[in-house]
Amino acid sequence: MRILVVEDTPKMAGLLRRGLTEEGYAVDVVGTGVDAVWLATEQSFDAIVLDVVLPDIDGFEVCRRLRREHRWAPLLMLTAKDDVSDRVRGLDSGADDYLTKPFAFEELFARVRSLVRRGPHERSPVLEVGDLALDPAEHSVRRGDRLVDLTPREFALLHYLMQHPREALTRARLLEHVWDFAFEGDPNIVDVYIGYLRDKIDRPFKRASVETVRGVGYRLRNESDDARPA
Repeated sequence: MRILVVEDTPKMAGLLRRGLTEEGYAVDVVGTGVDAVWLATEQSFDAIVLDVVLPDIDGFEVCRRLRREHRWAPLLMLTAKDDVSDRVRGLDSGADDYLTKPFAFEELFARVRSLVRRGPHERSPVLEVGDLALDPAEHSVRRGDRLVDLTPREFALLHYLMQHPREALTRARLLEHVWDFAFEGDPNIVDVYIGYLRDKIDRPFKRASVETVRGVGYRLRNESDDARPA
C-alpha cells in the first residue's frame, strides 16, 4: 500500500513518514502543493494525507486539481483550522475525510486504514442518496423535485451524512466534523439538529432516511435499498 504525504513542516512530515512506515505503508513525502499534484497524477496512491496550509497553493486547490484530473485516491485533509466552514470547504473540494491538529496518531492511522479499505471511487459533484440530492456548489438540497431549505449547520450535517451513506456515525465524530474540534457545549446538540433534519427532509415526505443506530449514533440510509430483493 502506497501513501502520499503532503506536508511542508519537516518535523511533522518526518513523524508522518515514520508512523505510516511502521504501519506497513510505502510512503512518499512532498512539501508543496504543486509537487503533490504532479506526483499524484504521475503515480497511483492508495491514499493521500494532505495538509491544508502549504507554501504555494493550499490543500483545497490541490484536491480540486486532482479531482479535475480524475485522480480519485481517497484523501484525508489535515489542518490546524477548526472552523466548520473550512471542513465543509475541504469536503466540497473533494476530500474524503478531515482531521484537525493536534490529533492522535492512532486516530490518523485508523482513518487512513478506513480510506484504504474504501478504495478510489469517482465523486459526482452532486451527492445523491435515493431521491435526496445535495449540491455543494449551489448549496442546495432537493427531495425529488422539491427544494428543501436548510440552515448552514443543517446543511453541513446533512452533507457529512451524505458523504458517508449507510455508515453508522458516532455523535463525537459528527461533533468534530460539523461543529468544532474543541466543542465544549452540550453534545446533545447533535440530537437536536438530527431532529431538525428529520423535520425537513423526512417527515414532510413520509420518509425515515435518517436512522438512529442504538448505542452508536446516526446513519443516512437509502430507502430504495428496502425494495431490493435480499
